[in-house]
Amino acid sequence: MGLLLSVQSLSKQFGATILFQNVSLTIEDNQRLGLIGPNGAGKSTLLKILSGLDDSDAGIVAPKKGLKIANVAQDPVFPPKSRIKDFLDSANPWFGLAGFTDPEVQTQTLSGGWKKRLAIAQAAATNPDLLFLDEPTNHLDLEGILWLERSLQQAPFSCVLISHDRQFLENTATHVAELNSIYPDGIFRVEGNYSKFLERREQYFEAERRRKEGLEAVVRKELAWLGRKAKARTRKAQARIDSAHALIGELKEMDERERVSSATIDFTSSFRQTKRLMEATKISKSLGGKLLFKDLDIVLVAGIKLGIAGANGCGKSTLLKVLMGQLKPDEGDVKQADNLKLVYFDQQREQLDPTATLKQALAPHGDSVLFQGSVIHVNAWAKKFLFEVAQLQQPVHRLSGGERARVLLANLMLQPADVLFLDEPTNDLDIPTLGVLEESLEEFPGALVLVTHDRYLMDRISTHVLGLDGKGGATLFADYEQYEQDLLNKRAPQAKPKDTTKTQANTNAPKKKLSYNEQREYDAMEGKLADAEERLAAKQAEAQHPDIVTDHVRVQQVFAELSAIEAEVDALYTRWAELEAKQVTA
Repeated sequence: MGLLLSVQSLSKQFGATILFQNVSLTIEDNQRLGLIGPNGAGKSTLLKILSGLDDSDAGIVAPKKGLKIANVAQDPVFPPKSRIKDFLDSANPWFGLAGFTDPEVQTQTLSGGWKKRLAIAQAAATNPDLLFLDEPTNHLDLEGILWLERSLQQAPFSCVLISHDRQFLENTATHVAELNSIYPDGIFRVEGNYSKFLERREQYFEAERRRKEGLEAVVRKELAWLGRKAKARTRKAQARIDSAHALIGELKEMDERERVSSATIDFTSSFRQTKRLMEATKISKSLGGKLLFKDLDIVLVAGIKLGIAGANGCGKSTLLKVLMGQLKPDEGDVKQADNLKLVYFDQQREQLDPTATLKQALAPHGDSVLFQGSVIHVNAWAKKFLFEVAQLQQPVHRLSGGERARVLLANLMLQPADVLFLDEPTNDLDIPTLGVLEESLEEFPGALVLVTHDRYLMDRISTHVLGLDGKGGATLFADYEQYEQDLLNKRAPQAKPKDTTKTQANTNAPKKKLSYNEQREYDAMEGKLADAEERLAAKQAEAQHPDIVTDHVRVQQVFAELSAIEAEVDALYTRWAELEAKQVTA
């Protein structure tokens, strides 16, 4: 492999805040390096230093001679009145791969997800040696993320990408590095994807725990020796004293590195005894003349965790607002249990006053909050969400996206809830905080409706996934993996049974290479497929029936039957393709 970029002993700080120290790193050909770390670790700053957009306070950045670099920012900005063709030539393969069809479209009309696609495609089209991507999956829907994964896997260049999307890292990264002050060198790098990184990191921490235990035993022994205060201070004794102090200092450094916190997230349940919390019957909704969903039935009971999936603009957030009563359905009805307590996480963070101080945002009614029956001072409450006391007078508008997300989560935790509605709660959260959020949602005893592009979170948390197709249709799936596979199946061209009603154009064509039994099987294939697909449609409808959804035992049985029929349909299509392939002229 050829070396593209080497950095040695990089350090950077802003004011009194040290971001990282003495970080060394290399990037080679055919590498996709996923860069992770807690918020505030300096990942974006390190990326700017690597790409030449910023300078380090100390250290060396040594790129290969003639290295061609491209960058994609978190939030791409395009000039007013610019068009797609100004940044991407329709003759370039990346144009079609990115999904663009009209080069005349103005960039100002594009959604955030399509702007991100355009920025990535534009950067890739420059044929760089090394591409830097900062949170590339932000704003992308599932289709966009899958496109990006395929593109990077096949790309001829290396890349460094910052991401909190663990499934994206799992599918794309060939190396993963965590920038974190808990490591002696400030960074910990592993060859392999995200799963391999987690495995190796746990092995590292276990080795460090064993080393610390051994060091503590030695230090206890040396402290006991120092405590005896021997009168003789020979050269040998002085050397031992110096060694003991060095060991004590090393142990203190290990303790300081271990003082890494993660936010404490614990949603408060109302512990309502009512089983059926909410029921939507035959609801339909259109916006701007576009049908989002039609004749949709949803029943929420305690313990159900419903994930809502679909492309940007398909109506996920609208469905949440209809269920909460913020929007009225065009047709159908939504019934809520008496005195139902709803808690809503808004992806736009509109529930936060940007002019308020952090203290006012965390504790709007004074110097303390009431959490699960206990009074907690605002200083302690702030620390639970990784804020320093010195930040309490800082205005909300100066907080980072991750910090604002933590404030909103802190507010929601104070509200007793029967149903949690979370609209993209993971935006801007770092991986440690995501893990704590997942554990809290798993333990929440009420109902949950979750909209997220974080496939890792969706797959771990959801007991059911409702997929919206953006054309008015909705399908219930047993889990996220089944939803994603269905999406891939629909996108891939599928074989269709031969239309046997049409007369062959060439009646004198030679006989096909099918045996007697194979010909009979082939002739019967259309009827078998029609029967199987009819049974599949019926079972899909049964799986969405309210009585099935609320019966945890029956719903598992129905989805098992659904999976069996899907496997049967897949097998029939596979066999049909095999027989079709054999029908070649002699």
